[in-house]
Amino acid sequence: MVISTTTISHAEESVNSTFASRYVRTSLPKFKMAEKSIPKDAAYQIISDELMLDGNPRLNLASFVTTWMEPECDKLMMASVNKNYVDMDEYPVTTELQNRCVNMIAHLFNAPVGEDETAVGVGTVGSSEAIMLAGLAFKRKWQNKRKAEGKPFDKPNIVTGANVQVCWEKFARYFEVELKEVKLREGYYVMDPVKAVEMVDENTICVAAILGSTLTGEFEDVKTLNDLLTAKNKETGYDTPIHVDAASGGFIAPFLCPELEWDFRLPLVKSINVSGHKYGLVYAGVGWVVWRSKQDLPEELIFHINYLGADQPTFTLNFSKGSSQIIAQYYQFIRLGFEGYKNIIGNCMENAQMLSKGLEKMGCFEILSKDVGVPLVAFALKDSSKYTVFEISESLRRFGWIIPAYTMPPDAQEVAVLRVVIREDFSRSLAERLLSDFEKVMKEIEELPSRVSNKVVHVTAMVDEVKGGQGAVHKKKSVKETQEGVARYWRRLVDAEKKTSGVC
Repeated sequence: MVISTTTISHAEESVNSTFASRYVRTSLPKFKMAEKSIPKDAAYQIISDELMLDGNPRLNLASFVTTWMEPECDKLMMASVNKNYVDMDEYPVTTELQNRCVNMIAHLFNAPVGEDETAVGVGTVGSSEAIMLAGLAFKRKWQNKRKAEGKPFDKPNIVTGANVQVCWEKFARYFEVELKEVKLREGYYVMDPVKAVEMVDENTICVAAILGSTLTGEFEDVKTLNDLLTAKNKETGYDTPIHVDAASGGFIAPFLCPELEWDFRLPLVKSINVSGHKYGLVYAGVGWVVWRSKQDLPEELIFHINYLGADQPTFTLNFSKGSSQIIAQYYQFIRLGFEGYKNIIGNCMENAQMLSKGLEKMGCFEILSKDVGVPLVAFALKDSSKYTVFEISESLRRFGWIIPAYTMPPDAQEVAVLRVVIREDFSRSLAERLLSDFEKVMKEIEELPSRVSNKVVHVTAMVDEVKGGQGAVHKKKSVKETQEGVARYWRRLVDAEKKTSGVC
C-alpha cells in the first residue's frame, strides 16, 4: 500500500462540491471527520466529483492489471463482496472454488500431481504476497537444513536479476535476506543465467527467474538456469532450488508457448507465483503461489486455527479479505477454458506486434521488447539529444494516454524507455488511435524547441575541467555522452518512483 505522507498545510481546509450543494450547504473538513452526517446523495456526489480527475483505467497503458470483466462476473463479485475469504467453515463453497483454482493452475504449470492428489498452493492478494510466502518457505527450508548440518544459518541470500519487481526487494529487506542482483547490460535486459549461477553459494536459499520481465516483457531462460544450477549443485553438494516469478507470464506461456520449458517440468523449480489480476483476467486483488509438492512447503509455516468454526490451515501474510476475486478467477477459468485464454492472449500479442511495427515505421524508435514474452511494446529513442522519452510520455497525457517512461536498472541505466502494456481491453482501434497520437506528438516535439534539451543538454554539452587550479579547459561532449547526461538528469528526477510503480 502507499504510505500517507502528505503534509497538511492548512488544517482547516475544507471539501466543497458545486453539485453537492443541492443537498448540503456547509463544507466538510478535509482531514478530520465531520461532526454531523450528510445525505447519501451528497456523499456520493462529493466523491464522484473528486474522482473525475483520476486517469481512465482503460487508457492506463502502464499497468498490467485487468481493467475490464464481463458484466456477469461483475455481478458475482458484488454478490460476494461481503464474504470474508478466511471464514472457510462459514463459506465452504468459496473455499472449494479456491482449491479448484489452485489445482487448475498447478496442472497448467505441469505440477507432478497424481490422480488422487491435490495440489499445494494458496490464493493471495497479489504476486507480492505470493513471493513473500514462497521466499519464506525457501528461507525456512534452508535454515532447517543448515541447522541439521550444524552450520551457520544467519546469512541467507537470494539471487535475482536487477530487473526484478520491487516486491523482491521488499522480501529481502523485510525478512533479512541478502539480495544478490545480476546486473544488466545494454542490449541484454534480463538475468544472465551464467552469471546468476556464478553468484550462488552455500547461503543461497534460491535463484529467482522472471517469466515476463516488467521492463521489456521478455521471458528469462529458466531451462538453461536449471541445467547450469543442476551441474553446480552436483559439483558443490549444494541443493539450491529455483523459484519462477511468473506474475505476468504465467497465464501467457502455457497458451502461446506450450513447448517452452520453464515450469515444474524442470526438476529444480520448486514454486511458482502468478498474478490472477494480470493476464489471469481478474480485477486487482488476487495472486497465486503453487508448490511442486508438500515437502517444499515446511509444515511449521502453516497455522491451524479453530475459532472460526472448524480446523483451518492457513499460510498467508494477510488474514481477512474479500472473496470476490477468488470467485471471479474461477468464473474466468470455467467461462473461457484453455481455448478462450489462448484466443484472448493471442489477440493481445497480435495487437502488440501491430503497435510495434507502427512505431518502428516512424523511424525514431528502437524496439527493445521481444516477439516471445508478455504482450507489451518497450521502445527507446534512437537519438535523445534533442528530446527525451520523458517529454513524449508527458505530451501523450494530453490525449489521455498514460504511458510510463523510465530508465533501466544497473548496469544499463543510461537506457531510457517507454512501455505500452497490451491488455484484453486494448483493441486494434485503440492501437491505431495511439499510433496516430504518437505521430502528432512527435511532429510537435520535432517542430518546437525542447524544454528539456534547452535546459539540460545546454548544461551537459560543455564540461569544465580545472587543471592545476588555473583556468578552465572546455571540452565538448560527444552525442552519446550528451544522451547519457540527459538520461542521468531525468533518472534523478524519477528515482524516487523508479521501483515503486510496478503493480503485482
